[in-house]
Order: sequence, then structure tokens, then C-alpha cells
Amino acid sequence: MRVLVVEDEPTIRSQLCKVLRGENYAVDEAEDGEVALYKVAEWPYDLVVLDVMMPNIDGFEVVRCMREKKIDAAVLILTARGGVEDRVRGLDLGADDYLKKGFELQEFKARVRALLRRKKQVFKNKLRARDVELDLATGQVEKAGRPVNLTGREYAILVELMSQPGAVVPRHQLYEGVVDESDDSISNPLEVHVCNLRRKLGKDFVRTFRGRGYALNVESTE
Repeated sequence: MRVLVVEDEPTIRSQLCKVLRGENYAVDEAEDGEVALYKVAEWPYDLVVLDVMMPNIDGFEVVRCMREKKIDAAVLILTARGGVEDRVRGLDLGADDYLKKGFELQEFKARVRALLRRKKQVFKNKLRARDVELDLATGQVEKAGRPVNLTGREYAILVELMSQPGAVVPRHQLYEGVVDESDDSISNPLEVHVCNLRRKLGKDFVRTFRGRGYALNVESTE
């Protein structure tokens, strides 16, 4: 799952990004509405965490433009003002939820999980391939009935592959969904995550199609 945090206050932005990365989401950041609109047009975000009070282009205008352009990422508005009018305006423009600033980080994480869970409900509840089962409702992955611990980014790749069993998923689609700006220090981060999936789920579980992408190997060769 990929999240964009839009906040003009560097300290708050940094804290929210740290919390989300700690939950194993791929996280990008934007310091104002103009940068936010550029990024949501270029990359497929699952969630945008959006401050309302920003100079030039405020959060309300960002939401309005996103929905006008049919960008369907979930939007969690953060506002310093708790007035009903602001909350109603944000929701009417197309935001999915809001939090008044001063919130506890545990509540913030819970709201994020709830919004991303709703987004996942477009899928059926469970995905299966060979002896691997993935429960989208709980995030649990099992191989031959035994739990497998995956990082958030490994899990995101697995969802994409298991949603299209046997089909070649383009590299850019997987990359955009799981790799964020904090991964710059890693050489070939996508390949690293795929390698880890093979180690945990079977060396032939994911096939590489050079120059194209990756596909789930629906027939075991082990």
C-alpha cells in the first residue's frame, strides 16, 4: 500500500511519515498542495493524508481537484479546526475521513488501517495460489496452513501477483505500489522484496520475465 502525506509543517510531516513507514507502508511526502497534485497525478496512491490549512493551494482544493480528475485514492483530512462546517465541506468534496489535529498516533494508525481496509474490499476476501493463502481482511498469509511473516512491502507485492495469477504484472506497477522515496538507499529494492518472497514462499513461486515484470507461478516445479 502506498501513502502520500501532505503537510506543510516539516516536523509533523516527518513524524507522520515515520509512523506510517513503521507500519510497513510505502510513503511519499509533499510539502504543499501544488506538489501533492503533481504526485497524485503521477503515482497510484492508495491513501492521501492531507492537511487542510496550507498556503496557496489548501487541502480542500486538493481534494476537489483529485475527485474532478477521477483520482480515487482514499483521503484522510487533518484539520486544526474542529468546526462542523469544515468537516462537512471536506466530506462533501470527496474526502473519506477526517482527524482533528492533536490526535493520538494510535488513533491515526487505526483510521489509516480502516481506510485501506475499505479500499481492499474491492477484492474477494481470500486469495489462493498453490499452497499459499492470503486473507485480505486480516492480512494473514499462510503456506501449507502455517503462518508466514511478510513485511508490508512483500505483502503488497504478493497481493498484486495473487490478484492476477499467472499474468505478468509490469515492473512499474509493482514498483509504484511498494517502493517510496525512503528506498533510495537500497539498490534494486523491488528485486530485494521479490527475492525475499521466494525465500519465504518457495524459490519458484514468483517468475521473472526480463524487461516485462513478474508473474505468479501457479504450477509448482519443486
